[in-house]
Amino acid sequence: MSRDHVQPAERPGVEVEAPFLELLARGASADAYEQPVLLARAEGLPAGTVDALARAKRLALRVRAEMEGRRRREAELSALFETAHDLAGLRDLDAVLQAIVQRARSLLRTDVAYLTLNDEDAGDTYMRVTEGSVAARFQQLRLGMGEGLGGLVAQTARPYVTPDYFEDERFQHTRTIDTGVLDEGLVAILGVPLMIGSQVIGVLFAADRRARVFAREETALLGSFAALAAAAIDTANLLTETRSALDRLARANEIIRDRSAAVERASDVHDRLAELVLRGGGVHDVAVAVSEVLDGTVEFAEADAAPATALETSRAEGHTVRHAEDWIAAVAAGGELLGALVLRGHPGLDPVDQRTLERAAMVTSLLLLARRSAADAEQRVRGELLDDLLDARDHDPRLLRERAVRLRADLDATHVVLAARLDGTTADADQEAAARRRLWSAASHLAATRQGLAAARDGGTVLLLPLRPGDSATDLARRTARQLGTAVHDKVTVGASAPLERLSGRLDAVAAAYAEARRCLDALRLLGRSGDGAAAEDFGFLGLLLAGDRDITGYVQRTIGRVIAYDERRGTDLVRTLDAFFACGMSPARTKDELHVHVNTVAQRLERVGRLLGDDWGSPARALEIQLALRLHRLATPPGDGR
Repeated sequence: MSRDHVQPAERPGVEVEAPFLELLARGASADAYEQPVLLARAEGLPAGTVDALARAKRLALRVRAEMEGRRRREAELSALFETAHDLAGLRDLDAVLQAIVQRARSLLRTDVAYLTLNDEDAGDTYMRVTEGSVAARFQQLRLGMGEGLGGLVAQTARPYVTPDYFEDERFQHTRTIDTGVLDEGLVAILGVPLMIGSQVIGVLFAADRRARVFAREETALLGSFAALAAAAIDTANLLTETRSALDRLARANEIIRDRSAAVERASDVHDRLAELVLRGGGVHDVAVAVSEVLDGTVEFAEADAAPATALETSRAEGHTVRHAEDWIAAVAAGGELLGALVLRGHPGLDPVDQRTLERAAMVTSLLLLARRSAADAEQRVRGELLDDLLDARDHDPRLLRERAVRLRADLDATHVVLAARLDGTTADADQEAAARRRLWSAASHLAATRQGLAAARDGGTVLLLPLRPGDSATDLARRTARQLGTAVHDKVTVGASAPLERLSGRLDAVAAAYAEARRCLDALRLLGRSGDGAAAEDFGFLGLLLAGDRDITGYVQRTIGRVIAYDERRGTDLVRTLDAFFACGMSPARTKDELHVHVNTVAQRLERVGRLLGDDWGSPARALEIQLALRLHRLATPPGDGR
C-alpha cells in the first residue's frame, strides 16, 4: 500500500474529513488526496459516503493550495528581507550578488539565473554572476551593447520576457549570443533592468530550459531582487568613493571626522532598519528610526500627498531630491510609486545621509509590498465568499455564515447587491484585462472599508455592501459609481438591487438580487447613462420589469400614494377623478359629464392633484406612469371597495 494512502471513513458517524486532515498534517502530495475516494468506491461504500469524501477532498485541496500560497509568499518576503539585511551589512559585493541570484533562482524555480553588468570602458556587457549554468562558453559571454534580450531591456529600461528565445524577433540576435544560449539549452528567459537612478547598469535574468510563461508576480519579484542588486552595487560604489575621498583627504582631519560620523550614522540606521524588518516593524517605525539618526523629522506621505514634481524626479533618478526646505525620497517598487519619505528640519544633507534616506525608502517599499500581499490575500478570500453566496444553493448555508463572521461581514444587516462594469472598451485584450483588474482591485478596497464583499464576475464586478440608515439603494449605487470611477480614472456604471434584509436566513436571495442589479446595469447602458448608478425604483414603470420581486405595491405608493392617502384622510374622490380624466382623453368637459359634477369641481380636484403630485403630473411621461399606477391600484382593490 502507498505510503500516502489513508483509510477512508467506512462506518456511519466517522468523520470523512479525518483522512484529509491527516494528509494536510503530513504535507502529502496532491495525488494522495484521491486515494480515500478511490478506495471508498472500490470497497462499494454508500454513494453518500463517497460524495462526502469527494467534497471533503475538494475542501482539503483548497486548504492545501492556500497553505502552499502562504508558504510561497512567506518565502519570498523572507528572501527579500534577508537580502535587505545582507545589504545593510554589506562587506563583500560578490557575496551579496551571488546570494541575490541564488534566491531569485530558488523562488522563481528556474533552471538558471544570472546577472550581467555593463562595462563602460570596454563598451560591452559581461556575465558577473551565474547560478545553475553548466556551459563554460555561456558563463564567459561578453556582449555588445544593445544585443540580445538584455540589450532590449537596457534600451527600454523595462522588463522583457520571451517564452521561446529563438522564435522571438523583438530583439537583435547575434551568433555569439545565440551560440551561448544554445550551449546552455535555454528556452524561456525573463530579464529585468538593474537601475541606478535613470541609468541601466546591467540586467538580472531568470531562465528555463523549457517553454514557460512567467507570471506578472514573478516579474515583480525578480524586479525587487534587481533593485536590491542595484542598491548593493550602488552602496559598494559609494563605499569605494568614500574610501578614495578619505585617502585623498587624509590630512584634513576635520573632514575625515565628519565623513566618519556620517558613515557611522549610515551604519546605525542600516542596523536599525534591518532589525525593524526582521521583527516585523511598520512604516511608522522606519520613519521614527531615520528621524533619530538624521536629527530631523521624517514622515511617510502617500503618492498623491507628496510634491508631484520632486517625487517624480526622485523616482526617475533614484536619489533624494531637495524640495524647498524638505528632502524627498521616492518609495517605489517595480516602477510603481507607493509614496515618499519626507525629511524636514534638516537644511543640509551630505551624500551619505542622502543614501541613508534612500535606503530607508527602499525598506519602506518592502514593508508596503508585504502589507499589500496580506491585503490581496484577504481580498481573494472575500471574493471567494461572495462567489459562493451567489451560488448558495450548492453550498452549506451554515459554513457560509461562519465564513462571513470570520470576515466581519454582518449578514443580519440590510445589504444591497451592486453590479459594476467599465464602459470603455478596447480592442487590446491585455489592456481590457488590466482595466478589469483595476476595477476589481478598487471594488475590493471599497468593500473592505465598508465591511462588504466584492468579486469579479461576468466581465465586471459584483459587490455586496451594507446599507446605511437613511440611505437608499439609489444613493449607494450612484456613490459607488463615483468612487470606482475616480479610482480607475474611467466611467463605471453601477446597477443596484432592492435592499435585502437579514441575509443570514436566506442566502439564496443574493443570486436573485444580482440578476436584478445586472438588469438595472443593462438598462442604464441602453439609456446612454454611462458612469451613473441606479436601482429599479429609479426607472418608473420600467422598474417593475427590472425588479426581481415585481414590487407593485411599492410602485403604486411611489407614484400616486399621496393622492390615495389624501382620499382616505379627507373622504374625497381624487383617485376616481384622475381615472375618469384619463379615460376621457384628459378633457375636463367630458370628465364632468362622466362624474356628473360641475366642470369647476373637476378643475378644483385636478388642481389638488397637481399640488400632491407636482406640476409636471400631466406631462406625457408622468401621465403614462400615473395611468399604469391607477390601473394597478384598481386591479388590487377588491370589488365593491369604494376607494
